[in-house]
Amino acid sequence: MIERNLPLSDETPTPQPTFRDDVTVELVRSSAQDADVLFAARVSTAGEQSLEELQKDPERSKGLINFLMRDRHGTPFEHNSMTFFVSAPIFVFREFHRHRAGWSYNEESGRYRELQPVFYVPSAERKLVQQGRPGKYEFFEGTPEQYKAVTEAMEDSYRQSYDRYQEMLAAGVAREVARAVLPVGLFSSMYATCNARSLMHFLSLRTKDERAAVPTFPQREIEMVAEKMEQLWSGLMPLTHGAFNTHGRVAP
Repeated sequence: MIERNLPLSDETPTPQPTFRDDVTVELVRSSAQDADVLFAARVSTAGEQSLEELQKDPERSKGLINFLMRDRHGTPFEHNSMTFFVSAPIFVFREFHRHRAGWSYNEESGRYRELQPVFYVPSAERKLVQQGRPGKYEFFEGTPEQYKAVTEAMEDSYRQSYDRYQEMLAAGVAREVARAVLPVGLFSSMYATCNARSLMHFLSLRTKDERAAVPTFPQREIEMVAEKMEQLWSGLMPLTHGAFNTHGRVAP
């Protein structure tokens, strides 16, 4: 992660921009374990006796989880919940909110609070050059000169836009109007709640993985969020996560 900012001037109390090349994902609450899949699945044949699954070692039923994933019996993977706190550039959230089934969101509001000057600038490892046609894009490393041009252009634009934002606020303009001058590289924050099935669908589209049966080509910044979510989820439901990988990373 990089963070660069300037010292505050004696003449102005305006917050100075901070630049980040990473994202934040925290698991703030969860009710999710592999046993949740098992009791939901076994109610079909065991009725009330399926409650016994809560006391059993899920490892003994690893085969059932793999069967459900392989044959795409999806609903047993919905009986759980995870809430993540995500801090990322606004353009990431514009992609994120395309995922609606099984997701709930609450995002920071520029109407009700003064937005802080935290902006996204890609790291030197981020591929900058795009070639090909829609659906067939390939990305390649940028040159040091290109990275320098990107960094300078973004940081200059961010400073100017945030200065104009502060000027409007100082003139008494409403926050909901003044925010229109801010770019999509501004960081926002949200809570995102989902279940394992909806998360697997998200991961199947927003990560690039050699185990995937269907190739995907996500933008790197939303993939950074997805990778952090997957790491947290894999610790909660390791058997389900393993079955997801074994069967082509396709949501059931």
